Amino acid sequence: MSQRWQLYMVRTAKGSLYTGITTDVARRVEQHQCGRGARALRGKGPLDLVFHCEAGDRATASRLEYQVKQLTRQQKLLLVANQPPDLESWFGVPVKADD
Repeated sequence: MSQRWQLYMVRTAKGSLYTGITTDVARRVEQHQCGRGARALRGKGPLDLVFHCEAGDRATASRLEYQVKQLTRQQKLLLVANQPPDLESWFGVPVKADD
């Protein structure tokens, strides 16, 4: 049985945006808050979960994460403001595996 992955974004106390993927958003954000998550977020709290959505299987979630990380800060803020239910429609094309 495949796990359902989600993409999430958190905002640091200084306003930086961090993007990641997980199968359990609440658990992962708690890990980040406690300093057990990504090294890039240690000491940057408090953190606010500002966006999350379904991202499909692990491979699709990784591709979506990469695409979001390539966005400018303004584009990420627009994504957060619009809160689309899925990122494939946000990007306008389905994310497919390389052949």
